[in-house]
Amino acid sequence: MVTLHTTFGDIKIQLNTEKAPETCANFLQYCRDGFYNDTIFHRVIDGFMVQGGGMSSGMVEKETRETIKNEASNGLSNKVGTLAMARTMEPHSASSQFFINVNDNKFLDFKSETPDGWGYCVFAEVVEGMDVVNKIKAVSTGNSGYVHQDVPVEDVAINNVTIEE
Repeated sequence: MVTLHTTFGDIKIQLNTEKAPETCANFLQYCRDGFYNDTIFHRVIDGFMVQGGGMSSGMVEKETRETIKNEASNGLSNKVGTLAMARTMEPHSASSQFFINVNDNKFLDFKSETPDGWGYCVFAEVVEGMDVVNKIKAVSTGNSGYVHQDVPVEDVAINNVTIEE
């Protein structure tokens, strides 16, 4: 169990170490290292997801460890309240960033081991604090520079993280 202590309240998540062991180990290591402390939810799209875990205030990207293997073929689905790893177009490019699904996003699920079919690895689920996630998804967003869209106008921060083992 991991709790994200945000500026909007606490989000308690249950990791699925059985179905996504490498992804959970990676996430937990970032938590233990304090990596997520003072990061922001930098991409928020109501009806889709809220993404965080890689940027500090001012859209400053944090340096991450190596990328991990995509475990999206684990049978878990990108449904409301689940957490999945964010990545680039490269299937095995996830590092620290994650998103919380605020809609059933089955189109993000694993289909095949092809570039377009890999999907996004679900590794956890919100067990308390979905009301907080719903507050986050409703914030006003805009652009940050020429690159970043759907950025909250006012920072929504992860102050720190606690782990219950």
